[in-house]
Amino acid sequence: MNDAASLEPMSLEQDRRISEVVRREQSRLRNFIRRRVPDPRDAEDILQEVFYELVEANRLLMPIEHVAGWLFRVARNRITDLFRKKKPESFSDAAAAGNDEELLQWEELLPSPNDGPDAVYARSVLLDELEFALDELPDEQREVFVGHELEGRSFKEMSAETGVSVNTLLSRKHYAVLHLRERLRSIYEEFTKT
Repeated sequence: MNDAASLEPMSLEQDRRISEVVRREQSRLRNFIRRRVPDPRDAEDILQEVFYELVEANRLLMPIEHVAGWLFRVARNRITDLFRKKKPESFSDAAAAGNDEELLQWEELLPSPNDGPDAVYARSVLLDELEFALDELPDEQREVFVGHELEGRSFKEMSAETGVSVNTLLSRKHYAVLHLRERLRSIYEEFTKT
């Protein structure tokens, strides 16, 4: 009987801590998810799943050192799961920053489909190869590369969200770039042959 009575205050304390984390991080986490998930209903579902996982982790007494970083990592994983279920967004819909810091659509960096059938084919092959090459990257490297290069997020911002140091993020991106460069070299050479 004493054991049950002593567990109740501990459970109430856990609930209080979880409520505090939810109150503190909910707005930031919701904005993070909404920037990446176009459907507001999907975004809200992911937010709820993340907090559910936090409750479960606390109930199982899993140690979480950096709660905010852990929440954003879980959110990123749920977003990835969502897009794996749905047809993934093609790179032709993604944007990249140009020299004048104006956002350019990826399609502006590729051969124009108006330049004839050869350009359409080249464009298709390049987009497919880039997607395949990104899929080959370890999750951590892909997340940093996509976050920095395609979403335009800073390393400092990503570090705050994940709890991973800026130097580690820089290293991950470096390895991602090396892999992509090597992986895409043959396709580049094929298209530059005259």
